[in-house]
This record gives sequence, structure tokens and C-alpha cells, in this order.
Amino acid sequence: MSQSPRFRYEEVADFVAGLAGRGALRPGMRAPSLREISTQQRTSLSTAVQAYRLLEDRGILEVRPQSGYYVAKAPPALPVPTTTRHSIRPAKVELSGLMLDLLEHASDDTLVPLGCAIPNQRLLSSSKLDLVLARTARVKGGQSNTYSPPRGEMSLRLEIARRALRYGQALSPDDIAITCGCTEALALALDAVTEPGDTVAIESPTYFGLLQVLRAKRLKVVELPTDAVTGVDVDTLGDIVASGKVRACVLASSFSNPLGCTMPEDNKRAVLRLLAKHGVPLIEDDVYGDVHFGEERPLPFSALDTHDNVIYCGSFSKTLAPGYRIGWVATGRHMARVLETKFATSLATPVLTQVALATFLSNGDYDRHLRRIRREFADTLERMTRVIEQAFPPGTKVSRPEGNFVLWVELPEPADTRLLFAQALEKGICFAPGVVFSASGKYAHCLRLSGGHGWAPGSRRACARSAPWRARRSRGALQVRDSRLGQRIQSRCTMPASGKQPPVLQSQTVSRPSAGDSQRSTPWTPLRLTHLTRFLRPFPSRFLPSTRCCCTSCTSPRSAATANRWSLPWRWPSRPASAVPSVGAKSLPPWARPMTAVRGGCC
Repeated sequence: MSQSPRFRYEEVADFVAGLAGRGALRPGMRAPSLREISTQQRTSLSTAVQAYRLLEDRGILEVRPQSGYYVAKAPPALPVPTTTRHSIRPAKVELSGLMLDLLEHASDDTLVPLGCAIPNQRLLSSSKLDLVLARTARVKGGQSNTYSPPRGEMSLRLEIARRALRYGQALSPDDIAITCGCTEALALALDAVTEPGDTVAIESPTYFGLLQVLRAKRLKVVELPTDAVTGVDVDTLGDIVASGKVRACVLASSFSNPLGCTMPEDNKRAVLRLLAKHGVPLIEDDVYGDVHFGEERPLPFSALDTHDNVIYCGSFSKTLAPGYRIGWVATGRHMARVLETKFATSLATPVLTQVALATFLSNGDYDRHLRRIRREFADTLERMTRVIEQAFPPGTKVSRPEGNFVLWVELPEPADTRLLFAQALEKGICFAPGVVFSASGKYAHCLRLSGGHGWAPGSRRACARSAPWRARRSRGALQVRDSRLGQRIQSRCTMPASGKQPPVLQSQTVSRPSAGDSQRSTPWTPLRLTHLTRFLRPFPSRFLPSTRCCCTSCTSPRSAATANRWSLPWRWPSRPASAVPSVGAKSLPPWARPMTAVRGGCC
């Protein structure tokens, strides 16, 4: 039976689909324009339009207004994490000792930065903000060397109120109090509505900094089951609130940490009605609200509230200036209590950083900065998810946030990320174990990975080839085949004794396990770090541990082989020879001018 003749637009559509299938057009890339494809395929423009519409119906291409056609991103192959049920009985906060270890290693730049959710300095507009800060110190330095008003600088509160109007939050500058980060804002809000011994309803898993605050305030908690997509279970919250045991509720309105979930607007309204009915105040954590990947920012609870029952907490730590430690709390009827507590704890927030940040917000630089980091974080999480699909064991589940820059990964039980964390630190890797996000020590088989470091050009290498592998249960740990993989991990994360630099991984394709692999008698080697190090292979080499230094008096015989980037000759015009520091000094005067780099010595 002869086949029906194919239309010309179908042939064009198959040609473009083949480019996407072979990897010539990767997900997120811009497809050839209609005029380009019609010229290349020697067809009419209307035929090209029909072909692209067919590809759009198939889900291969997507159209972006005023931009063109792009290759659609394929949905992740891994499922989302499951919702864990908890006891609704109030309990004390039991913190894991790993939390302090995690915070201690957060600022260690020798570790692969997958632990704390801190944006990388490369992604922040630090240079522009530094110029604004320097100009503010030069012009208004004397005026800024004093205590700020109790609520904070008026200029910054005015800018925050103006930005809040964009997403339906009608705030007055008098409704805002500047704090030392969002953590202090949460602490002040809890002090305003609770007393020691009260019970607070929280998400689970939740931000471990909130757990620290709750324990310091001697508050009990009820962990609410939280879906990785829609957020808190409203029915369970209603049962708990109706019991009369809860004095306050702390929820993240958008892109929670670590799940990355966002409650639908209908659910938010239901939560507000429920809490207002029983007189339970809501403390809203919206620190990730500006890091949204969609066209519009999700509305916070405070923009939907009609009962003045929400205490809003925000910060610039996740978007602009983590080191400035500037956040804010917005409330109406609880402001007097908030100011009393702030006066007794921190008294005031530094003035100079407030004025500089207000200036930065007013000139439009912040909006341009947000658009850039949103694209960067969205691309980073997309790439991280793809690598997790290839490198992590079968049965792994990963979150799909529409904002922020963290991923919640659920490993197949009985994996224990506490043991994995200790081994990872020895290899120069830092991530956040799941137990630190629970008040009762749950989620031992989960972990959180931060994408705040971004994805540099060096990260675009494909995963290196690995031998066929599979996971099984043995002594409560994941056992992975292929002992040669352990040798590659060792050479990746350590410096050879000869002093040579670690080899750069070349781009290779990933081989999938064949059907006969399970029948082979390959020895089993317990490698708890196997899947994590497979995940790390595409990351830039600058995140890997290094033993290079910049001393100026090195006599090591391997110095020539480990020359670093600071070993440069420099020219000091109009300076005597005695004023020229030794080669290799990091601190260089502003009048120094670099010349051609040469190999130098360091240990």
C-alpha cells in the first residue's frame, strides 16, 4: 500500500526537529528565523510559518513575543520529591550538629560551593554597588556616621514601599522597619506575636535559619506537610489551627527554601481566610520573591490580605548584597512591639549601607541586575537538573522550582546524606544535608544543592564517560560498581604528589547501561560520593580544591610547574627601583600597570 504524499511544510518541520534531536539545537536555543529557514530549504515564507506552527503543536518549539522561536525545554525525567507526613503534635526544635558545620564551611572558598544558598560575587552587581557606596561615603560620610532612626533611613524605606506597589502591596514608609537581614526580621516578628513556650506552625522541610530562631525563642513547632509544587497542605493547616494550639504561622509565599514551591493564589487566599478566622497571625518570608523565572512576580500573602494579619519579611541578601545584611519587616498594628524589640537587641542598622542601597535602587540598576541574575539562575538550575538525571542513582527525585536558586534532591532510601556530607568535605565538596531542614531530624536521605555560584563557560563540558553502574541496598548505603571511578574521583579532587595540575576533563558522551551489564561479575566498591562527584564533573575548575599560593620567597623545586596568575612583571612609572615590591605581591598600588604575563614561581 503506497504512503500518502508528504506536504512540504512537514518535511521542513522534520528537518528542524532533526536538528533538535541530534543536539545541533539545544533546549533554550533560538531556532533559525522564518526567513532563514525558508531561504535554506528553498521554500516560501508561508510554508516555513506552517512548519513552525506544527513544531509548536508538537512541543518542540516555543514562541516568545518579540523575540522569535526557541527550542522548548524538555520536562525533567525525574519525579518531584514526595510529601512527607508529620505528627501534628507540638514538639521542641531539635537541631542537628551538622548545621554549625555547614555554616562554618559556607565561606570556605576552597570547597565546591553547593552548600549555603549565597549568590556568587561574580553574579552580583558588586562593582556598581561599590561605586555607589564609595561615593556615598565621600559625599555623606559625616552624616552617615551616626545611629539611624528606629525604623531605618527614610530614603530606603521609601524605595522599598515604591517597589512593593508593583506587586500589589500597598505599604507606607512608616509600615517598614529596616533590619539586619531577613533573619532578624523573622525574629522580631516572632517576638511581636508569641511568648516562650508557644507553638508555631511551619513548613517542612523549612529554612534551617528559621529553626535556629525558633529554638532561641524557646518556641515549639508543628511541621506541616508541604508539597514540592503547591506548598502547604491547607486542610492539615486548618485542622491544626482549629485545635487552638497554634499562636502563629510562618510560611514562605514564593519559592520556598529548600523545596522551591509556590502556593497557588487560591490557596493563599484560603490560608488567609483560615488564619484570620481563628486570629492566628501569619509571618511571611518572601526573601526569594524577586528571583522569579516567569513573566510576573507571584503575589505575596500581604498583597492579598484584607485583615491586617500578615507580617511581611524581606531582604536583599539573596539578590544583591549578602554582606550588607539589610532586610526589612512590614507590619501595621505590630510595629510598636517590633521597634521595642529591635531597640533592645540591635538598636539600629548601619546608616551608610542603607543610603548607598537606596541610591542604587533609585537609579534603575537593581531592575537590570534582577533580569540578569534571573536568567543566570534559571539556566543554572536547568543544567544542574540535567546532570542530576545522568549522574544520580535510579529512584532519585528532584524539585522543579520556578524561582530561587536551590534544588531539593531526594535519594532512594536507605541513603544517609549525613555520612555523605562528612565524606564530601574530605573531597572538597560542600552541600546541605537534609536533616538540617527539619525540627525533628527527618530527611536524612535528602540533600539541598545550591546554584548560587552560577554556571561558568567551563561548566558547559559534558559529563565524563563513566562505566555502567547501578545502585543497590547494602548496609544502609548506596553501593556503586566500578572501582576505576573511585580513582578518577581521587585524581579530580586532590593534587598529585608531583605537583602537576590536575588534568582537565575533556568533553565526552555519557554511555547508558546496557541490558547485559547486570549479568557481568564486576566487583562492587562502596563509594558514597560517586553520584555527587559525577554531578560535579561539569562544574568549573575554579571551584575545585587547589594548593596554589602566592608567596614571594618560594624555593620549592616544583615552583615552575605551578606558576600562578599573580606571578606577573609590573611597571611602576616614575618610581625608584627601591619602591617596586617583589613579583607576586597581591596588593598592588593603583598606579601599577600590568605587562605581558610570564611563568613565575610559587609553592
